[in-house]
Amino acid sequence: MAVTLLEAKLEDCVEIHKMQIIAFKPLFDHYQDYEASPGAETIEIIMERMSKYPSLTHYFIILQEDKIGHIRINRLSETVCRFSQMFILPEYQGNGYAQQAIGAVERLHPEVTRWELDTIKQEPKLRHLYEKMGYKLTGKESNIKKGMDLVYYAK
Repeated sequence: MAVTLLEAKLEDCVEIHKMQIIAFKPLFDHYQDYEASPGAETIEIIMERMSKYPSLTHYFIILQEDKIGHIRINRLSETVCRFSQMFILPEYQGNGYAQQAIGAVERLHPEVTRWELDTIKQEPKLRHLYEKMGYKLTGKESNIKKGMDLVYYAK
């Protein structure tokens, strides 16, 4: 089954927050990152982000009629966008839906010639997903805390 995207609006903040907490719980529990983890964000942070930053676009990832995930992109310029967050709910992971969603977002924005993202260096499944989708390491890394680093990708 193919996924589709539905642009999320400010009134969807509560639903996005609930889904985000569930989706990021395993990573949050493992890394205990209270500063930057989406699993630690409050609904107020999501609301502020959606209301104050017009460069951000939020999409629900839809499978049939179910909302199974979320993607947030940040338009950095006319031709550069950044995946600033993506998740698939745990019960839907491992079925290729994240790949489909990335491809769908890229097709929605044919004017974009460069896509960027970062992910946790110590998470091979996440890195494999992005590399499988054609993203290449940029060489930039940043340390979040002991045992947790971010690596940066571009396509």
